[in-house]
Amino acid sequence: MDHFPTNWGRPRNDAYDAYGTHPIHHRPSNVPKDTFSEGVQRTQQPIVTGTSVLGIKYKDGIMMAADNLASYGSLARFKDVPRLQPVGTNTIVGAGGDMSDFQYLQTLLDGLVVDEFTAQDGNTLGPDEIHEYLSQVMYARRSKMNPLWNSLIVGGYKDGKRFLAYVDLLGTTYSASTLATGYGAYIAQPLLRKAVEGREDDLTEEQARQIIEECMRVLFYRDARSLDKYQVATITDKGVTVSESQFLKTSWSFAEGIRGYGAQTQ
Repeated sequence: MDHFPTNWGRPRNDAYDAYGTHPIHHRPSNVPKDTFSEGVQRTQQPIVTGTSVLGIKYKDGIMMAADNLASYGSLARFKDVPRLQPVGTNTIVGAGGDMSDFQYLQTLLDGLVVDEFTAQDGNTLGPDEIHEYLSQVMYARRSKMNPLWNSLIVGGYKDGKRFLAYVDLLGTTYSASTLATGYGAYIAQPLLRKAVEGREDDLTEEQARQIIEECMRVLFYRDARSLDKYQVATITDKGVTVSESQFLKTSWSFAEGIRGYGAQTQ
């Protein structure tokens, strides 16, 4: 039984504490306490992170790519992490940023797909619904000052329409024919725009793959948090396909001509 009168939901008994000498926020509480409640903190910065995700529109659908590296700070720690997640039958979500937060999002999306399936109403979630759901989740967490530290690209193809859009940890959203997250937003995006914009309805799958591969190669040359092992996903009217991990063909001979490289100092 709680014997402290101020916890009974009644006005304070002045005969018991005439001058309120016991501060309200320090008064005893009969609420069960969590041993670790004092230690709960928000994520201050991402720990294990993935870098760029690329996405483009082409004639038959959407193509996306991401490498398989999850870095622990500046250490290339995990080299076989898939960052392209199929959701349902016609959507791919690619994630950069904190990988544990992405795993949490994968759990949410798996539950969403299961709920939609068990409804048995003949409807399936499309890429635009998935993107809207993620934008609401990201904005809600940001509003609680506890964001999910990810930059996401959602690509899909449904009812003859291509869909490619972006959402980040602030809930910011936009759509374009070429998208890139992380370092790729600075290095790969200009290359993608030059190669794709205005040609979205003419590019074949092979041409789109060559553009993606070249951008991934440039990122491997220039981004210290990238890897030459990557996956490519395509979304068309035939469904979703995520390739096995493949390796870039690279050449570093050009470095010999760079001033300051190796023995060349002038």
